[in-house]
Amino acid sequence: MAFSFIPFLLLISINVFATSSNAAGHHIRPPSPAYWPSSKFRSMSFYKGFRNLWGPDHQRVDNKALTIWLDRTSGSGFKSVRPFRSGYFGASIKLQPGYTAGVITAFYLSNSEAHPGYHDEVDIEFLGTTFGKPYTLQTNVYIRGSGDGKIIGREMKFHLWFNPTKRFHHYAILWSPKEIIFLVDDIPIRRYQRKSVATFPLRPMWVYGSIWDASSWATEDGKYKANYQYQPFVGMFTNFKASGCTAYSPRWCRPVSASPWQSGGLSSQQNMAMHWVQSHFLVYDYCRDNKRDHSKTPECWG
Repeated sequence: MAFSFIPFLLLISINVFATSSNAAGHHIRPPSPAYWPSSKFRSMSFYKGFRNLWGPDHQRVDNKALTIWLDRTSGSGFKSVRPFRSGYFGASIKLQPGYTAGVITAFYLSNSEAHPGYHDEVDIEFLGTTFGKPYTLQTNVYIRGSGDGKIIGREMKFHLWFNPTKRFHHYAILWSPKEIIFLVDDIPIRRYQRKSVATFPLRPMWVYGSIWDASSWATEDGKYKANYQYQPFVGMFTNFKASGCTAYSPRWCRPVSASPWQSGGLSSQQNMAMHWVQSHFLVYDYCRDNKRDHSKTPECWG
């Protein structure tokens, strides 16, 4: 993983630029990645690949779109029918505008039910916000229990170059045996490479989605809580994609790629697009956090 020093004043200007554009609903045109992996995988209806996991009365499917919501009584979650050992996993998501502090809308991979207390997880989480402030998209990777008990997170947080409450945008995780790539509208925003078995999830995982109350930490480290005066809090999902090697596929099943090359990695234009995102919209990188114990995250310096 490559890192570059960003001066303090530049970070301030980046955050102001990202915050004002996102909150105001301005759509900034990103550089083209020149390759669109979402077009390589077939969409499926919700019930073809997923089932309700919890909060069934807070979930509805209409015209191929899934709506889940959180109110004072419950949130809701769903789970893929099959576990995977690699693949491309995506959904088009539209978030709720207004006051959503404390609320998390998530799309992620996990094996927490198969390995309770010692699980792996790969997250895309939208951290709710207050009036006039943008959503934060948090990406995270947990390996073999680093998300259980004494948590060791590998968070990278972003603001977006568009308002995610105006229309659906496509968010995806590409997971192969050698890398994890997070994508927004086919633009790579983060690449997490396998540098050792100890720092990379390799056991089969299911695909999940949920909306829930995380008031203790979600918005500005818990400063702002969920306010049920604004309930229900709604998340909408459509254009589901889950393609790759299931846990039951033969060993010769070839992992999918997010780039023009079957071998994986990113093209030069994809890397340029990712650099643009990280230069303008990255608001937190665990590897640059001097308060963290980086002996527990050796991939930062490997």
